[in-house]
Amino acid sequence: MNEIRFDIPRYLSTLPIFQEMNGAELSRLAEGCRLRTFGRGEAVFRVGMPCKEFHVAVNGQIKLFMISPTGQEKVIELVGPGMSFAEALMFMDKPYILNAQALTDAVVLTVGKDAVVGEVERDPRLALRMLAGLSQRLHGLVRDVQAYALHSGLERVVSYLLNALPGQSPDGTALDGNTEAAPPTGTHRVSLPVSKATIASRLSLTPEYFSRVLHELEAKGLIRVDNRDIHLLDAEGLARQLAQ
Repeated sequence: MNEIRFDIPRYLSTLPIFQEMNGAELSRLAEGCRLRTFGRGEAVFRVGMPCKEFHVAVNGQIKLFMISPTGQEKVIELVGPGMSFAEALMFMDKPYILNAQALTDAVVLTVGKDAVVGEVERDPRLALRMLAGLSQRLHGLVRDVQAYALHSGLERVVSYLLNALPGQSPDGTALDGNTEAAPPTGTHRVSLPVSKATIASRLSLTPEYFSRVLHELEAKGLIRVDNRDIHLLDAEGLARQLAQ
């Protein structure tokens, strides 16, 4: 993506934390931004690197993950277009505590700390909007931990598939299985944005268990698996799996 043609101030105005800023404020903030491109598998940052900025995925998929002492990878979050990451770390003046890697070719907008702090000093309301966003993310992580502790592997997979439907959680990370607000009906197709192994790690499941659950749902006639395309043949029946 050509940075000269990419209108950074306009793009910033589409992000929730910056959408109330005026043109002059957005232009000042854009001066502290840079557009970066990453190839599939390339690191955006690694544990221990200094964190003096936060990032927004413009396109592509970014994986946030940690490596255990035994070498096992745990996916913390999958970041898609329009989603930001590393805001809290930027304000802590500490190095990155996790890794970020491009799962596909990706474009990332990096927003420098000095530019953000300058705008916060001019208008503290920006800090409040950023706190709201961080609080929402923290709530999501707490909800995930609760789901991992209280829900079976089957429930996690079903929740992921249902939350990936239009009108549900846009990134498929809301694992609480709450579909009462908009009960799914009919048939749908869910295209996994990344590999099944990565989705399994995100759900704290082994790849083998994740595949076994898909096969079980397929045997019940609820879904049909076609590589990364999961056809939900009976969304209502899937939702009933959460009530059993």
